[in-house]
Amino acid sequence: MEKSNKNRRIFIIVFILFVSLFAYISYDMSSRTTAPWNKPKQLNRALPGASPDSDSLKLDSLLKEVK
Repeated sequence: MEKSNKNRRIFIIVFILFVSLFAYISYDMSSRTTAPWNKPKQLNRALPGASPDSDSLKLDSLLKEVK
């Protein structure tokens, strides 16, 4: 009986540590990434006035902007 209680306690401690580590890693990853719907806002914060054009087909890599 004493052996099974000790094994159970070790299992519970390891389980709690694993879940805590997984939760911390998930939180850390989510805080460092940007949701796809917030990317224009992030670009505008980093470079004010540099929001992407809504119509990117007007731009050509070899020519100036076509109107």
